[in-house]
Amino acid sequence: MRCIPISLMCAVTLALPAIAEQTTLGGRDLFVRYCARCHGDNARGGQGNTTTAAPGMTKIAERRGSVWPMLEIMSIIDGYTKATEPRVEMPVIPELTEGTQIEFDTGNGNSVAVPASLVAIVNYLESIQWPRPERYVP
Repeated sequence: MRCIPISLMCAVTLALPAIAEQTTLGGRDLFVRYCARCHGDNARGGQGNTTTAAPGMTKIAERRGSVWPMLEIMSIIDGYTKATEPRVEMPVIPELTEGTQIEFDTGNGNSVAVPASLVAIVNYLESIQWPRPERYVP
């Protein structure tokens, strides 16, 4: 009985790089289309017509002690954190919060359906972190 879950885990693990590559590539396109005007084509920030310079996106993990906080970044992009951290300049972009849903593991063994475009853009942002994150939290 023990080898079935291990084989399933191996199959899923082997599929993850292909999924991550697809969502990273799509995520870059989404970033260019919806985020670059404020955060810059190079994602280093400081552009746009906001009252404060938009932050750079390449140092998110560094600003959080070398940790990549997947759910936190998803919450910022989808607007969930606006209730506790109001940001007039950061719009909620429907194209990133609607559409095709995919299963996402929240880190506690529960999977939830989330927009594929949201996962794609957050995976892209993870891929451009410098220095690379040392730890990950869902």
